[in-house]
Amino acid sequence: MIFSSHIFLLYFLPLFLVVYFLVPSKGRNLVLLLASIVFYAWGAPDFILILLASTVANCYLVKAMHRTDRPAAKRLLCASAILISLGLLAYFKYANFFVDNANALLSALGLGTMTWTKVLLPIGISFFTFQSITYVVDTYRGVNTPMQRLTDYVVYIIMFPQLIAGPIVRYTDIADQITARRRLRWDECLQGFYRFVIGLSKKVLIADVIGRTVDVALGGDLAAMDTGTAWVTITAYTMQLYFDFSGYSDMAIGLGRIMGFRFPENFDNPYNSASITEFWRRWHITLGAFMRNYLYIPLGGNRHGTARTYFNLWVVFLLSGLWHGASWNFVLWGAYHGFFLVVERILSRHIPLFDTKRRHPLFVLPTFIILLVGWAIFRIEDLPSCWLFIQRLFAFDKPIFNSQCSIFNSQFYVTLVVALLFAFCKLFFNSQFSILNSHYSPKAHIPVWLVACLLFFFCLGALTATDFSPFIYFRF
Repeated sequence: MIFSSHIFLLYFLPLFLVVYFLVPSKGRNLVLLLASIVFYAWGAPDFILILLASTVANCYLVKAMHRTDRPAAKRLLCASAILISLGLLAYFKYANFFVDNANALLSALGLGTMTWTKVLLPIGISFFTFQSITYVVDTYRGVNTPMQRLTDYVVYIIMFPQLIAGPIVRYTDIADQITARRRLRWDECLQGFYRFVIGLSKKVLIADVIGRTVDVALGGDLAAMDTGTAWVTITAYTMQLYFDFSGYSDMAIGLGRIMGFRFPENFDNPYNSASITEFWRRWHITLGAFMRNYLYIPLGGNRHGTARTYFNLWVVFLLSGLWHGASWNFVLWGAYHGFFLVVERILSRHIPLFDTKRRHPLFVLPTFIILLVGWAIFRIEDLPSCWLFIQRLFAFDKPIFNSQCSIFNSQFYVTLVVALLFAFCKLFFNSQFSILNSHYSPKAHIPVWLVACLLFFFCLGALTATDFSPFIYFRF
């Protein structure tokens, strides 16, 4: 089940909200838990028991870790809890990748191949794995104490708004909200609804419209693609990815607000960045925070000299690339971003103009071009095809828009222009837009509520007209 579907919008969500608000506040976690189980089982019934079993095991291992005073036992229990989460992630996400590469090597050596039944990837496994790791590690570090009730912990891990594609919610940021949410206010529920509709509109009215054309363009003959078509295609994919993923985050944050939760922001106008360093402070913010707190800092961060800092950065982004998918193009994409992060650090140490903390807005365009090439590596998993597409970006050997321009219709161009305006102008879709975070009189909400309802029905109409609405990050 996905947020941008009739089943969710017209049946699951209304029924859930009715029950959620009718029951006493003490029973709402149970309602949320049962709804989350149904939500996940709807899309991945074969994996719901594995998810619940691993979550329960982690809960009791962390409780035992917190009770013991023996350092060795504490480390063992911490490692066991992390191993359960990472073990499941490694098996389901990387087993196929390992076997495929092993078979390629064995075949090249003339040693035959292994037989292997492909493993299906549970949806959202990366996100709930990282969330469980934050709970284990923070408890081990003494940042927080374990939850007393098993059901509260399971709610934290599998609550459906952010279960599938984040944002990654650190336990310390939400613990009090799970155990003692304050009374819901009507204006906060309305703000949550507005935020949900913004996300739904970004997904259905922008990302899906662009995405249909992008798939056609990249599914054609890349060798025949002219340079102009290539740049429009990758720019369109860049917008599709942003509005798809940030739209999901907006919907998750909005649903959380309706229920009384405040999830962390996940995007902050990332394409306005004037450096790759700044981009990663603005893009998928919760993943960046996870990588910094649970990987970069434990590796030593910037505490052991310049060379070690650069090495740590590169390792973090190689692993970040591999986290995004079990394919060599993702590893290459991580190395690509790690390279530019290291280069920016080197330049900023010696040339004030390249100081990543005070870069001129003129750097936004070259930064965006670097990102476009990076998203080409991210999107095209077949490395020879990826390299061919990047060559087409810089070939300039064919008439502009001569090869495949017929696939770019007026709806595509209008949507792409709107997407670019929204992506580069902070006045649009800004996460700090006042009506979403401030207290207003009922009269002030009326026009916003009417616009939100209108957009909601536009989205329903668009979903009726097409069945194309996959979330890109579901497979990560």
